[in-house]
Amino acid sequence: MQYDNDAKQLKYQVLTQVAKYTFEGTLDKHIQEIPYDIIPGPVPTFRCCIYREREIIRERITSAQGVSLPGQDERGIVGVLPAACEGCPISRFTVTDNCQKCLAKKCQAACPFGAISITGKGAYIDPAKCKECGRCAAACPYNAISDTMRPCIRACPVNAISKDDYNRASIDYSRCISCGACVVGCPFGAITDRSNIVAVIEALKSGEPVVATFAPAIEGHFGDANVGQLKAAIRKLGFTDVVEVSLGADATAWHEAQELKEAVESNRKMTTSCCPAFVEMIEKHFPKLIPNISTTGSPMTLVSRYIKANNPGATVVFIGPCIAKKLEAKKVEDTADYVITFEELAALFEAKGIDVHEAAENEQDGSRLGKGFAQSGGVAASVAAVLDDENFEMPFSCIKCNGAKECKKTLMIMNANRLQEDIVEGMACEGGCVAGPGGVESMQKLLKNRAKLLATADKRGIKENIEEIHDFSKINMVVPHNV
Repeated sequence: MQYDNDAKQLKYQVLTQVAKYTFEGTLDKHIQEIPYDIIPGPVPTFRCCIYREREIIRERITSAQGVSLPGQDERGIVGVLPAACEGCPISRFTVTDNCQKCLAKKCQAACPFGAISITGKGAYIDPAKCKECGRCAAACPYNAISDTMRPCIRACPVNAISKDDYNRASIDYSRCISCGACVVGCPFGAITDRSNIVAVIEALKSGEPVVATFAPAIEGHFGDANVGQLKAAIRKLGFTDVVEVSLGADATAWHEAQELKEAVESNRKMTTSCCPAFVEMIEKHFPKLIPNISTTGSPMTLVSRYIKANNPGATVVFIGPCIAKKLEAKKVEDTADYVITFEELAALFEAKGIDVHEAAENEQDGSRLGKGFAQSGGVAASVAAVLDDENFEMPFSCIKCNGAKECKKTLMIMNANRLQEDIVEGMACEGGCVAGPGGVESMQKLLKNRAKLLATADKRGIKENIEEIHDFSKINMVVPHNV
């Protein structure tokens, strides 16, 4: 795997090395060598010196082992790499050469903190006094004051990132929804997610049954490899069996449709519950709306319960593009035991020398609609299809929130009792799960590959799939939320 993003490439190299030595059982022996293998020196390639570069690699190794980084809450999924976080500008607002030294001095008048003075060269902002309120930039008639907000702070949809005493990024885990926007947004790769690959590999080596499940978003992320080829490749890693999570998506769609019937009939607003970052946004930032969240389990949870019901004692590993799923695995009872991302799966393939494109008989577990859960609008389409099949006659409307910003805006409207629609489909990633922070392929290539692969899926129906082909009748489909 070769990324055009150096930060992702370094992460991939670390994950691959850690996976390789863990499979061999020699990680403790080689762990000190990994920074020197990746950064041989003597000339630095991306930071001031090879010593700092190697320290960044060491911090990545810590995260790859599933250990918390300094300052990272044990419950936190994402954390800051201290050695990597130093490249961003410290002062957010600065005066540019566009300043015309005007007589009105609107910027100075707008500042309530006395941070702006007028010099012979124009306005000057004292960083020690500036509180980054932005009033000066808004007041300047020449747009001469630039706003260089840190990318991680700009990316975070819930204002969970600030600066610490050393001007490094700091995450407020009481606000963080683990969406991974900061991981993608940081151009230095200074924020990363904690990995479960070491624990997963040890489980695979234990001899006990370990079943892999992969998200509907996987089709297209590994080129034109179809579901059958992906399943065959994953089995070569040592997994006992592999199941598509689109099967769980069918179960989620059916149960959520039954909930929506009741909600529409009682004139109650409702939100979907598939995206853990969206659910976390509601629980932490709009607690009044918690009773409106669907109590239907996510596709990951329902397929995990299905597997465990049929394979008592099996360990279930979910594989997807979502970082927030790692949080869901910690919070929800009787769901996947471990979560790894597509990035981490690619590293496992590399560590074992597995080619996902080797010929294999194609397989299918979920419906086309279940596979569609991976893209924005897919959940709503599946729920609507179930209600249509059941001849539900009462009209209902849905608002599809494509990305965390749209989710937040809609939840604010809902919180103010002004929402017109009956149900909110919330997805924290723009485009849906296919655009998750743990993906491996660019959206342009992904969607092209995905369209071809989905066209080959059979046309089984949702109800048919969970009642006749697979039996979900004994599975608990409910997940309570924190009130």
